[in-house]
Amino acid sequence: MEQQGIKNPLNIIVIVAALGYFVDIYDLILFGIVRVPSLKGIGVGASELLSEGILLLNMQMIGMLIGGIIWGILGDKKGRMPVLFLTIALYSMANILNGFVQNMTQYAILRFIAGIGLAGELGIGITLVTEVMSKEKRGYGTAVVSSIGIFGAVLGFLVSDFFNWRVAYWFGGGLGFLLLLLRISVHESGMFEKTKNNTYVERGNFLKLFSNKETFLKYLNSILIGIPIWYIVSIMVIQSPEMAKILKIQGEINGGAAVTYHYIGIAIGSLLIGILSELLKSRKKAVLYSISFLLLFFTIFFFKTGLNTSAFYGILFLLGIGAGYWTVFITMAAEQFGTNIRATVTTTVPNFVRGATVPITSSVLFLSHQFGLLKAGIIVGIICFILAIIALSLIKETYNKDLDFVEK
Repeated sequence: MEQQGIKNPLNIIVIVAALGYFVDIYDLILFGIVRVPSLKGIGVGASELLSEGILLLNMQMIGMLIGGIIWGILGDKKGRMPVLFLTIALYSMANILNGFVQNMTQYAILRFIAGIGLAGELGIGITLVTEVMSKEKRGYGTAVVSSIGIFGAVLGFLVSDFFNWRVAYWFGGGLGFLLLLLRISVHESGMFEKTKNNTYVERGNFLKLFSNKETFLKYLNSILIGIPIWYIVSIMVIQSPEMAKILKIQGEINGGAAVTYHYIGIAIGSLLIGILSELLKSRKKAVLYSISFLLLFFTIFFFKTGLNTSAFYGILFLLGIGAGYWTVFITMAAEQFGTNIRATVTTTVPNFVRGATVPITSSVLFLSHQFGLLKAGIIVGIICFILAIIALSLIKETYNKDLDFVEK
């Protein structure tokens, strides 16, 4: 029988999930902001800043890919709440230790561990929210999770601006441990408890996603829909200082400010697009409109040269609003699959999208040798958008879908 679910999108479960994502984003963005001062702080020379920074980023991304699978499986086997406790505890401890690192070996190991911890926050949080909210209101709940969570990027920028990089890491770890105390008041998903008591249902089998063509394509399409978002972050936002020079922007672009403006846009867009999906009564239409919006400003970004810095930051902000479909697409992934494998899907999908940073940046770098950075960025970007639109057309609508079912 279908469960009624919670109708208030500002209930304690949604707020706790949102704060978990807040801490997640704080750390992800903080590392990008303090990368250079932290590496200099442990004695890395100027000529090695780029290569060592990429090494640390890759270690973090590998940790997130592995962690996404681990926490997803555990979330389906042991429950949503135990995983939310474990992930934040692991992340918090790793972050505090990050503030004490003295060499690259220590830093790399701790970024890997932090990546594992961070990997479960958003996926498990969204899984829990979709299962406890009523089907008519869960879009509002996940929109709140994302819009509050994304502001962790803003806090990361502010903290790193006022304090040194070690204090910034300690601050993030402290936030995590405070969140642990708050999570004591949150209960397990009723849908999971029902499935857990059914001994005939297999839970958390990651390989089930590859067991037949239909399931695999549904999973693959769930991932591809989100690829443009991380393309924009990794190429158009993080590389914005380099892009700005090629685009003849009048003035110097600050990488930290570019990230902050973009993530403020994502925070606003997450709320707007989540609400839009409810008003339209369609996840697919909301995502399609968002991708169309992104395509418009993707075109303006690359073909409107000679802008001043304010206009350039404005474009990054508007790209953030379009990229706010991040949580809607993860919600769609959660709604596609049954309770016995939902956490596995919802946790791995965003981490595989984040992991797409490696092939995206590698492709741009490879093509830039022949076409230049600007044209290479355009080519790879168009491919990402095409893949997302095709995937969106093939996936089923999930708005108002009853989630109290299992995968056979």
